[in-house]
Amino acid sequence: MTLHDDAVLVLKTYEVRGEQVELRQAYLDHVAAHPDDALWKSCTDGHLTASALVIDPSRGRVLLTLHKKLQMWLQMGGHCEPGDVTLADAALREATEESGIPGLTLLAGGPVRLDLHAIPGPCTRHFDTQYAALAPADAVAAISDESLDLRWFPYDQVADVADDSVVRLVEATRARL
Repeated sequence: MTLHDDAVLVLKTYEVRGEQVELRQAYLDHVAAHPDDALWKSCTDGHLTASALVIDPSRGRVLLTLHKKLQMWLQMGGHCEPGDVTLADAALREATEESGIPGLTLLAGGPVRLDLHAIPGPCTRHFDTQYAALAPADAVAAISDESLDLRWFPYDQVADVADDSVVRLVEATRARL
């Protein structure tokens, strides 16, 4: 199975409600329209990305990164790479690289949310497939080259520092726990 095939399967089996129904269809339409490059940075019409919200439910907190280019507090995530077999693999790889935390495990049940957002060119859109990653007990984060800062935030403080997409991801993740 290719990464493209996995993406189609993940999207088709993703349980959706509300605005996520139309969004999932937009993802599927995009992947169908770009069978060779929908998951790669080279697709300037937009491409799928994979991210993961690192969460520590025992302490009621999430780990966010202050993204170097965007200068926004975000979940860990980014572009798929040729070695990624699945979207889940890509999300877990990105979360591990950007958090510096070994032993993260993805929350069962597949993606938590989909989030389509505009980005500065040459590509214009990221079709982000958002997972949640559970941090092991006593996890210690280490900042990566892609971040200006890395910080744990209590659930109720996320809205003070992050945009609505991150807040919705936190809410959807907590609902799944």
